[in-house]
Amino acid sequence: MVTRTVLSGVTALALTGPSAFLAPLEWGGGPLTVDALPPLVYTAHRGGALEVPENSMSGLVAAVERGTAQVIDADTRMLRDGTLVVMHDATLDRTTYARGPVRALTARDWERVRLRPPAHVPGRWREERPPTVAEVLDRFGGRVMLMLEAKDPRSLSRLSDMIHARGLARSVFVNSNRPWVARRAHRLGLLAQLWRSSSQLRTDRPERWAPFVDVLDVDYKARDEDLRRAVNSGIPRVWAHTVTTPAQRDRVLRLGCDGVITDAPGLLSRTPVAGGAKAERRPPGRAAAAGAAPPGERAGRRPLSGA
Repeated sequence: MVTRTVLSGVTALALTGPSAFLAPLEWGGGPLTVDALPPLVYTAHRGGALEVPENSMSGLVAAVERGTAQVIDADTRMLRDGTLVVMHDATLDRTTYARGPVRALTARDWERVRLRPPAHVPGRWREERPPTVAEVLDRFGGRVMLMLEAKDPRSLSRLSDMIHARGLARSVFVNSNRPWVARRAHRLGLLAQLWRSSSQLRTDRPERWAPFVDVLDVDYKARDEDLRRAVNSGIPRVWAHTVTTPAQRDRVLRLGCDGVITDAPGLLSRTPVAGGAKAERRPPGRAAAAGAAPPGERAGRRPLSGA
């Protein structure tokens, strides 16, 4: 047996599960799903980009094993041959030793790409190939909630097929800045997440998205009135990005957000919320209406492989 600590609000809960690597923590034998999330959710943005190498397999593993976030975020892009890979930028220039557009590569080319360990991240990290989306889903799917941003909207159908084939429709948020992509993700039976910048939120009418958005991902720099409007839109979860300090977190929680997307999950998990608790917020408007998983996707327990 192994014991891991998971944050629920500001309370640490020790949860015990089988000794298999990253075994699900829900009782009942199914994959970990959105229904198991606590009232206050921490998401490790790109794995926690101030604490681990962003979008790397070793960084994502560390983020999960440290137990400081309930959701692990990664970015997805599509290669020339349709392979989905984990990478934020449209080019390789910033985070790898290679240069050029990601979309120009094939899966065979991807095998030769190596991430450059960032100097600002504490610890010693090895050079490694960025993972594919299939590898991330197979390693973490159903064991922790995942947030995958679809940087290429044309990849959505392929991403949906991969998620459904693994029975993870209730275990993976699919994120985009485009409302039409979120609507399409919802129609494909996925958990739809929509992120918006502070400038977009000034004129947004988020209540229009309530029928199809499961998480509204708001810029923490937005005005108070814009965040309050998002919180009261009828969308069941409103999380703020990209939070790096306790003060930023405490402000968005006071305004009613029920989660943060952070580059520093370790720091925030060690720092109590000012005042001891977040502000009261209306019950999620679609908690029940979100619906059961598609037939067969929660019926059985998916076999878990080791690391």
